[in-house]
Amino acid sequence: MHAPQWLHAMKHYLGDRTIDGVKVTVDGVPLDPCLDVAEFTKNGFEWSYEGPEPRQLALALLVNHLDDKDRAKADVEPFMRAVVANFGNEWEMNSADLDQALAALAGKAVA
Repeated sequence: MHAPQWLHAMKHYLGDRTIDGVKVTVDGVPLDPCLDVAEFTKNGFEWSYEGPEPRQLALALLVNHLDDKDRAKADVEPFMRAVVANFGNEWEMNSADLDQALAALAGKAVA
C-alpha cells in the first residue's frame, strides 16, 4: 500500500533551455527519462508542443511523482497535452502542482 502523497517530501521539478540543450531536474538531479517504462523517442525531453519528446517528459514526471508506472502510462497523454505542451521556455513545478494538475485532469469528463 502506498503512503499518501502528503507524507512524501515535496519534490521540485525544473526545466530550462540552455546553450547546451534542454535540462530537466528533480531536486537538482537530472530526471530519469524512464525509457524502461516506455520509449516514445530517443531524442530526450522537450516541451511547449505535443509530440514524442514532450510525451517522454510527461511520462518521466509522472513516474517520478506517482511512483506508479501503470498510472503514469495511463495519464501520460492527457498530462502531456494539458500541461507539458503549455510549458514556457523555463518552467518549474513541485509535487503539489503535479497533484493539482492530475486532479484537474481527473475532473474532466471524457467524451
